[in-house]
Parts: sequence; C-alpha cells; structure tokens
Amino acid sequence: MIKLGAVYVLAGLVFAAFAVLSALDRNNGKRFGNALFWALVSLSFLAGDHLGDLGNGVLVLGLAAIAGFGMLGRGQPATTSPEERRALAERFGEKLFVPALTLPVVVAFGVLVLKPIELGGQPLLDPKQATLLSLALAAIVAVAVALILLRQPPMSPLQEGRRLMDTVGWAALLPQMLAALGAVFALAGVGELIGQLVTDWIPMDARLTAVAVYCLGMAGFTIIMGNAFAAFPVMTAGIGLPILIGQFGGDPAVVCSIGMLSGFCGTLMTPLAANFNLVPAALLELPDRYAVIKAQIPTALPLLVGNLVLMYVLAF
Repeated sequence: MIKLGAVYVLAGLVFAAFAVLSALDRNNGKRFGNALFWALVSLSFLAGDHLGDLGNGVLVLGLAAIAGFGMLGRGQPATTSPEERRALAERFGEKLFVPALTLPVVVAFGVLVLKPIELGGQPLLDPKQATLLSLALAAIVAVAVALILLRQPPMSPLQEGRRLMDTVGWAALLPQMLAALGAVFALAGVGELIGQLVTDWIPMDARLTAVAVYCLGMAGFTIIMGNAFAAFPVMTAGIGLPILIGQFGGDPAVVCSIGMLSGFCGTLMTPLAANFNLVPAALLELPDRYAVIKAQIPTALPLLVGNLVLMYVLAF
C-alpha cells in the first residue's frame, strides 16, 4: 500500500535537488546559505521521523537562524529570456494550459479509479491519504506532459522550481510551520483555555451566538496566526467540538468545513499569510506591499458573513 511517506520522499528529493543546484550556482553570492537552508528542509521530509522531537526542533532553529541572519539570496538559474517566453507563448497558444489541466484530471483519476483498487487484499493507495497521493502523482504527470509538450530540458522543472523558491524564500515554509504551531497549541490545551474564557464572558445559550463566536474566532485567530490550519485545532477544540457539536448537536462535517472556510476569510486579510499576500506583491513589484490584502478585504468580509449564515442554516 502506498502511504503518505511516498509524498514526503518525493518532496524531500525535490528540495535536495534545490540544495545541490543552489550550491553549484556561482552567480549567487549566498549560494551556500541557500544550499544549507533547502538541505535542512529536505532532511525534515526525508528523515524527520528518525530525528525525534529534539532533532526536529534543532533543525527548525537552524532554518530560523539562516533566514534571520540574512544568509539567503536569490539564485540565477539558466532560464529563457522574456523574448523567448513570448515566442513560446505565441507558438503553443492555448496548449500551454494542458499541463495545468492535467492536474485535476489525474487527481480525479486517482481518487475515483486508483483508490478502490486492491492488491493482495490491501488497497493500492492509503484510503485516508488518497487525495494527497493522487495530487503528488498528478504533479509528476503534469511535469512530464510539460516537458514533452514544450520540449524543454529535463532539468528545467528543478531550475524553475529553485528560482521560484529563492524568490519566495523562507515564506514558502510558513504554511507548514504555522500548521505545526496550531498542533502545538492544541496539545498545550490552548483551545480548552479559550473555550473556558469565552464561555465565562459570553453566554453560549443561543445557537447563533455560538456560531458567530466560532466563525469570527476562526477568522480572527487566522489573522493573528497567519494560517487557518493553525487556528482550526485551537478554535475547534475550544468552541466547535464542545459547544456547536456537543451542546447544540451540530453536524461535524458542516461545522468543521465551514469553520475552515471562515478561517480562510482571515487568510485574505492578514500580512502574516506572507506567501499568499506579501509574496505576490513582491513578485509583481507593486508599490504598495499590502495591495493584495486591500483588494481582498471587500471579498473576505461578505464571505465571512455568508459562512456564518450557512453554518447556522446547514449545521443543525
């Protein structure tokens, strides 16, 4: 049975390639800092289970030190010029979308066709991780399709991936780090503490009040923590499970899914979600670094209100 570990190995090998290519990039004055940074990320994927809590903690401190002391630079991998890219776009036209459209097709194939397959009485794919495994397979297939269609060198996906990672820098790891922070908060009992504080100050005898506190809390904690995955275990442990589901009998699937959507509304409004909101502004060289957030707020607020209404109507 293919398990999630296969995805970790794939990601680890990709980051290892970034590390090697960074070390060989003589045009980057901080190439060894980049190489060490991506090598540590690769190590976390390939051997994180064997490092233990202390080892992984030291690894994270190493990543923070490299980024904090300004040891990261932007590499200059060999790539096409703007004129060459324009010529390729004119040559291939709408065919450029084929690799991107390959992703959903292969994911659907994996979930609908590969997931039910059994070999020797065991499922081919881990049923709990079939979607993520299918996504990894889709990424491999899409890269192969792009190489064949566009007739690019085999190393181009890794070089372009490294260029993108160097441009984004340490912010590329924010989702992973903040999700881990949410798990730490949950283990530390922060969710239960928040639930106790909320119930002490806000009467939870009305269903609408509980829904509002949960949805607004998900958005608020996401704004503070920068990631809905970090806010979810905290707010769900404090409000979602004991009150909305336990006290009012809400549908867990509806409560949790709309709760996450409420958190994503907070993602649209926070600079702490740097990889979503600050990096695009930097890549596009916008004069206002908060321009993306300002453009998203008029969408985020009505969407948050809509999620509150949907949860109140559908969850009970």
